[in-house]
Amino acid sequence: MADLLTDRLPLFPFRGPDDDPFTPVAAADLRRLDGPVTRVRLPTGGWTWLVTRHADVKRMLRGDAFSADLTRPGFPLLRELPPQVRLGNRGGFIRMDGAEHLRLRRMLNPEFMIKNIRRIEPLIGDVVDDALDALAAAGPPADLVTAYALPVPSLVICHLLGVPYADHVFFQQRSATMLDRGADSARVRDAILGLRRYLGTLIEAKRTSGDPGDDLLGRLVSDRVRTGELETGELIGMAVLLLVAGHETTANMIGLSVLLLRRYPRAWQRMRDDDQAADTVVEELLRYLTIVRNGLPRQATRDVEIGGRLIRAGEPATALLSLANRDDEVFDDADTFDPYRQAQQHLAFGFGVHQCIGQPLARAELRIALTRLVRRFPDLTVTADPARLPRRESSIVYGVAELPVTW
Repeated sequence: MADLLTDRLPLFPFRGPDDDPFTPVAAADLRRLDGPVTRVRLPTGGWTWLVTRHADVKRMLRGDAFSADLTRPGFPLLRELPPQVRLGNRGGFIRMDGAEHLRLRRMLNPEFMIKNIRRIEPLIGDVVDDALDALAAAGPPADLVTAYALPVPSLVICHLLGVPYADHVFFQQRSATMLDRGADSARVRDAILGLRRYLGTLIEAKRTSGDPGDDLLGRLVSDRVRTGELETGELIGMAVLLLVAGHETTANMIGLSVLLLRRYPRAWQRMRDDDQAADTVVEELLRYLTIVRNGLPRQATRDVEIGGRLIRAGEPATALLSLANRDDEVFDDADTFDPYRQAQQHLAFGFGVHQCIGQPLARAELRIALTRLVRRFPDLTVTADPARLPRRESSIVYGVAELPVTW
């Protein structure tokens, strides 16, 4: 009987409308939602509570009533993962709870403080300028994803971690597989294990070196691994997380943001003319686009009421950030992109103890990459119909797969 009831539920994840790359959920799927907290069916055959209202998402993510540990039985997965992947998550602190999560996260907190990100903004600027020089030298037309949006954050995270950018094809391909819901479990396993081996070799070379280097991995080897505070296997897991998240999210935001901004000439001009206004536009881009469209999966650790629904201990729940960021109770005319909006309440980076640790870096990269692109190529034009661009619908991080431009 339970299976029959599950079969009647809306299938999640949702897709946006075919003719609109910016709207996260098609109107037909919105109509099937039974209120702000409703059950939906998962591709794996299970189900999850879907939490869509801004206040409810914040309450869900704020405390310890929900676990982020994907190894728990009944955790809401969007694809089946082989046991060695689910259980081999050492160091991946975004999938941990409590003291272990805090122990690992605190080791990274100083690296991503706003004052430290400001100190590396000249490095980000140099990377951006070099990419713009290469774009100009190659001349139009160009695919802005492969020529700019992807290499900029990849180069930055490689500099920060101490990973050779010469290996970018290797880790970018494996990152894409790890995030692809359509990839079979064997490919996901091979991608994760391959990336762990690669980073393990790099970290071991730093550990046995007299000078591990003044990059993030080198400092963690010197300050944490050699003192016994951090195991090598844990550092490998942290490195995988930082490398994958550090380029995939920002790369997709850059491409999708350019596509959207070319639809709004006033916003494009604000990015060009006013650095302070650029910060405001970036926050609205983060809110409006919310590229983690599949939400944040969790599992209740105790009975809790969210949005008038009782979610019992052990039941799965998913915080749908994209709809929470379109909540009209928080954002006036929320389905409209407004470059003048003060959108700082958005949840694009999550909320609570698991809120994205790298958000200061992501904001800086996005602001610098967009403002300098606009100033270098003020007449940049997208040469394809936005509705026909290939989208990364099956990826955990949404974006466009290519963005043909000229200038």
